[in-house]
Amino acid sequence: MQEFLNNWIPNVMGKQSAFYQAIIDTLVMASWSGIISFVLGLSLGVIITVTRAGGILQHAGVYQVLDKVINFFRSIPFIILLTGVMPFSRLIMGTAIGVEGAIVPLVFGTVPFFARQIESALAEIDHGLIEAALSMGSSPVEIIFRVYLRESIAGIARSTTITAISLLGLTAMAGVVGAGGLGDFAIRYGHDRNQTDVTYVTVLVLVVMVSIIQLIGSYVAKRNTH
Repeated sequence: MQEFLNNWIPNVMGKQSAFYQAIIDTLVMASWSGIISFVLGLSLGVIITVTRAGGILQHAGVYQVLDKVINFFRSIPFIILLTGVMPFSRLIMGTAIGVEGAIVPLVFGTVPFFARQIESALAEIDHGLIEAALSMGSSPVEIIFRVYLRESIAGIARSTTITAISLLGLTAMAGVVGAGGLGDFAIRYGHDRNQTDVTYVTVLVLVVMVSIIQLIGSYVAKRNTH
C-alpha cells in the first residue's frame, strides 16, 4: 500500500506531516468559526424574524438596522472581506494571519448568510401555531423556543448543513492569504509548484468532509421532519 501511494501521490507522501497539519488546521478553523457563527447567526435570524412587520416583537428600527447590516456584509466578496477585517482580526485575535487570524473573517462571512438561512427556515412555521400560542398566554420568549425553534429543527438542520459546507469552502479560500489549512496547502504546493497530485488529494479530502457534513445534516433533518 505504501509503495502504491508513493507511486500515485509522491508529492503528498513526501509532505505527510504538512498535509495532516493542513487537515487539522481546516477542522480547527471550521469548528471554531462554525460554532460562533451558529450562535450569532441563529440569534440574528430569530431577532429579524420576530421584529419584522407582523412579528411577535415587531420593531421597525431594530429590524431595519439588522436587515441593512446583514445585506451589507453579504454583498462583500469573501476574498475582499478577508483583507478588509484584518485590523479587527489583530484587535481580537492578536494576529491577522494563520488559523487564528482566519476565524474572524470566516465569522463575518458566515453569520449573515446563516442568519438569512435561519430567517427562511423560521418563515415556514405555520402562523396558526403562533396565534394559538399567543391565545394561550405564552410569552414571546416561550414562543421563540417552543414554537419557532422547536417546530423548525429540520429546517435549521438543513440551513446548518448548507452553511457548514459553504464555510468549509471559505476556509479553503482563506488559504490564499496564508490562513493555513487545506486551501493553503493546495495553493502552496499544488498550484505554485505544479504538483497536481497535491491538488487532487486536497480536493478528495474536501469532498469527503462535505459528504460527511451532508450525511449528518440529512439524518438530523429527516429525524425531525413531521
